[in-house]
Formats: sequence, structure tokens, C-alpha cells
Amino acid sequence: MSPRSRRTGLTRRRVTTPRRHLLIFTEGERTEDGYLLHWRRAYRDTVLVTVDSFHGAPLPLVDRAVDAKRADKLEQRRGRGRAHDEVWCVFDQDQHPNIPAALNKAAANEIGVALSNPCIELWFVLHFADQTAHLERGDAQRMSRALLGCDKVLTSQALEALSLRYEDAKDRAVRLDAKHEGDGSPHHSNPSSNMWELIDRLRLV
Repeated sequence: MSPRSRRTGLTRRRVTTPRRHLLIFTEGERTEDGYLLHWRRAYRDTVLVTVDSFHGAPLPLVDRAVDAKRADKLEQRRGRGRAHDEVWCVFDQDQHPNIPAALNKAAANEIGVALSNPCIELWFVLHFADQTAHLERGDAQRMSRALLGCDKVLTSQALEALSLRYEDAKDRAVRLDAKHEGDGSPHHSNPSSNMWELIDRLRLV
């Protein structure tokens, strides 16, 4: 205690920053949840992540996220806890209908979206190599399986490899977006993934 503190009898209190709360809805149950669990554990001291038990196609997923966010805010106004700081949806382009409607509704309600085209396995592939040509879902899955040595359930070795190569994957994904923009292609064109935007929110960088 400093001399001033001794004289006044005041004690210093350690100021702690409350953990941020993120609520995430994922299309798939095994791969996405397992991947996010790794990051959730790595940054658990600064962020509290809840992965909702609801899984489904993009538009129903966004509908569920919007409803949850509204209920969250209502409970906070009633003094029943604290609303999540951010709400996100994670889904694939694949052959899903209503992707534009899902993206528009998410944007209108300030719901973050991490979208991989054609699928999340493309995001995994980007950790190891560039992928600029159009890619079918099955091909992305086969490439991911060969690179990681596992399928839908990610092993601890696969998660470690993905973590170590994260910045490389982010760089490749950003360059893909720039390529599509330069080509005049629509946002989220195949191949692309903005999964890094969600991971950076977990890491807060």
C-alpha cells in the first residue's frame, strides 16, 4: 500500500474488465461446434462464448438468432441479466435457398454472419494453400480430410494445425475477397470465407 493509501485508509481495488459475451448459432453441429470450442477455450479469460443448441439452414438460423437477440434485450431491460454483446450465425453457401434473405435479415438486425462458400472445409483448406478456382463442396471436403487427417469431428491435432496456420488462412481469405471484387464478382462468391471475422472477434484483434 502506498503512503497516501495508508494515510487515508483507502485501499486500492483491482479494476477488471468484464468478459464480453458472444452468442453463436451454427448450421452444423459437429464440425463448427468443435472448431469454435477450441477458440472458446483459448480465450475464455476475455470472452464468454455460448453456442446455441439450435442448428438449421441459414434463414431459420438467422430467424432464431434475431428472436434470441430481441428476447435478450427485453430481459436486460427488465433487469434480468446482461444481453450478449454480439450475436453471430455460422453457415455454408452449399445449395441452400434464401441465402440473400438470410444475409439481409442478419444485417438489418445487426447479426454477424460467418459464411463459407461452398462450405466450412474451404476455410480449413485455406490454412494450407491458396484456392482461387471454383470448388465444389465434395472436393473441398476431400481436400480438408486429406490435409487434416480427419472428417467431421476435428481431432486435437487438426485443431492445433488450424490454430498455428490461422493468420495464413486469414490472409488468403482476405486476398480472395479482393480478387472477387477486382473481377466484379458478387460478395461471398465461390470460393470465399469470412470465418476469420468471427474468430478475430473472439480474439478481439
